[in-house]
Amino acid sequence: MIIGDRLRALREEKEFSQGEVEKRTGLLRCYISRVENGHTVPAVETLEKFARALEVPRYQFFYEGELPPRRLGLTKRKTGSDLAWGSKGKDARLVAKFCRLFSRMEAGDLAAISHSSAESE
Repeated sequence: MIIGDRLRALREEKEFSQGEVEKRTGLLRCYISRVENGHTVPAVETLEKFARALEVPRYQFFYEGELPPRRLGLTKRKTGSDLAWGSKGKDARLVAKFCRLFSRMEAGDLAAISHSSAESE
């Protein structure tokens, strides 16, 4: 299995024993051995522990080149804040202006606004 082989190679490159990796990850040495020998496939969270213990980026478990892999030209995914109204541009400035104006209003006036807006829904 490639992950187990890469784990062993990276560990040996750092001159760490399985016991040292056990201390650094909190994982049992027998589990580390099972991964290295291809008997167990680690979860992503476990790969993160191995990467931190070996002081390497996670991609090195899957990639053998000397340089980091070239990034694909994928489009950036939109997050919730990108899609939310008022998070960018003119809309964001308008929201900020409303916030400033509402912060200056008396509590009774704010209650009247929120009450009248609730009736219109």
